[in-house]
Amino acid sequence: MKPDMQARIARLLPDLVTLRRDIHAHPELGMEETRTAALVAERLRALGLETTEGVGRFGVVGTLRGRRPGQGAIGLRADMDALALTEQTALPYASTASGRMHACGHDGHTTMLLGAAQILAEDPDFAGTVHFLFQPAEEGRGGAKAMLDDQLFERFPCDAVYGMHNMPGLPLGQFALRKGPLMAGSGRWVTTFRGKGGHGGNSPHLANDLALVQAVFIQMLQGIVSRNVPALESVVVSVGHIAGGAREALNVMPAELVVGGTMRAFNSAMQELVERRIHELGQLAAASQGATVEVSLWWNAIPLVNHERETEVMAAAARAVAGEDGVDAATRPVTGGEDFAFMLKAKPGAFVFLGTGTAPDGTAHALHSSLYDFNDAALPHGVAFWVSLVRQELGVTG
Repeated sequence: MKPDMQARIARLLPDLVTLRRDIHAHPELGMEETRTAALVAERLRALGLETTEGVGRFGVVGTLRGRRPGQGAIGLRADMDALALTEQTALPYASTASGRMHACGHDGHTTMLLGAAQILAEDPDFAGTVHFLFQPAEEGRGGAKAMLDDQLFERFPCDAVYGMHNMPGLPLGQFALRKGPLMAGSGRWVTTFRGKGGHGGNSPHLANDLALVQAVFIQMLQGIVSRNVPALESVVVSVGHIAGGAREALNVMPAELVVGGTMRAFNSAMQELVERRIHELGQLAAASQGATVEVSLWWNAIPLVNHERETEVMAAAARAVAGEDGVDAATRPVTGGEDFAFMLKAKPGAFVFLGTGTAPDGTAHALHSSLYDFNDAALPHGVAFWVSLVRQELGVTG
């Protein structure tokens, strides 16, 4: 990072830390980001940006036009929502909302993009237009699709769109990305088995044993990855929920039992295979005991695939901030899901991970942990990266 950029960001840093911690203390779930969206819009207007609220219900778009002539336009995206999780950090700025917390760093993402908007607004010496896209509901509630359905790119035309996510454990200030598939399509499935319940001690033979059905079903699920998926493909099918019967009546065999979980894949062919096999195996397991099954599946995010040119641009922007050794441009794909993938399907673009390092005690609590907190030391690196990216794409000279 160049000394002049370090000095500019250092001037903003105390305010950015305060802002990030304020957002952290007031988390809002997807499609409920009333306070966060209003705060973002207020900040953008204070910078003199054209500001549009309510894009996809809670999305906010700030538009900054460079002082030099140019027709190019790019979108920079940050997510704003929190998770339905009870925070256990005991931090002075911990969540004030029961059962909600910023456990994925979206408070940091929003803050870094606002910081970049401020630096660029103070000196818009570039050619073209930057749209700052603040997205609601990334965590499984369809925020990216909602903004796209609200004509995001028709109203705010972009030649390319870019996103970033923090990565605990990756060294502080380092960047990781790759061309092609970077993150998996993320889906969920629920199978509801139904049959005749009964007395588990007196007349089990008169019931459809749904406990046995779910046991058979879960065993067969493991064969999807081991025997249906080609060896060089990556797929995940995991069970995360089993519910049936009443704990207060352990001698009663249930008439309904639910098994649900998650599925991950890196291309549409594997998505289709997993869907088909879950349906087939559910039917087979139910038939083994004369029961029935209802299967529901959906994808929260499609596979996130980085475009070649835009990945090269992103890598160059990261190297300008972190140096050659601070960028892994061929990182391994991860099976986490990210609904920015829908924006990348609509427009060329790329996505990058920013390392947030470890805590002073050497720990790096995972994303979605009740002990997680975004590392404020990463804020300058994220701000500098966004500014560097604009420089790469739109020819910032200052």
